[in-house]
Amino acid sequence: MSPRKSKPKRSRGRAAPSDIEREITTSNESLEEHDDGIFIVRKISGSTSNKPYRCPGCDQVIPMATPHTVAWLEHDQSGRRHWHNICWSKRNIRKPKVERTRNAPRY
Repeated sequence: MSPRKSKPKRSRGRAAPSDIEREITTSNESLEEHDDGIFIVRKISGSTSNKPYRCPGCDQVIPMATPHTVAWLEHDQSGRRHWHNICWSKRNIRKPKVERTRNAPRY
């Protein structure tokens, strides 16, 4: 039996992807355009979230190890917020929160 040859395989007419293309395709971030501006959106799997967060959409706690969405404006990294996936998808549909006392009329 002869030893294996360690020659690199030739690509068949395809160019190797550049570093920029490879970074974009392997990243789990995406850009979404909304009325507020352009958001960078990152989907977080349950295994990578290791502390609870408070969702700004429903004001409820996102427990540890729960898949969720992290979003921030393109130019404002400090404005990162952790959202429930459904809260992020429905955030433009929600009505503004109005806090009333228990016996207040609904109109």
